[in-house]
Amino acid sequence: MKRALVVLWPAFLMAGVLEMLVFVVVDPGDLRWFGADPVDLSRQAVYTVTFLIFWAVISVAGALTMLLGVGADEVNEASRRWLR
Repeated sequence: MKRALVVLWPAFLMAGVLEMLVFVVVDPGDLRWFGADPVDLSRQAVYTVTFLIFWAVISVAGALTMLLGVGADEVNEASRRWLR
């Protein structure tokens, strides 16, 4: 649980920062689906969906970093606990 929070909290903060940086440049009203039809969502819905996507992507990156930083002893101990 602690590891999840160690990943999710900074990812939450950075998703907020990234969203601010993106929407300083991009107007949600001008968004289109792959260049075709305009996105038929309210500005607030676009902000919300975008924030959740950013949060998910940054969280996955943080989780992969945590996974790659785990030592062999910790992996072996975890596998012994699962096999019992």
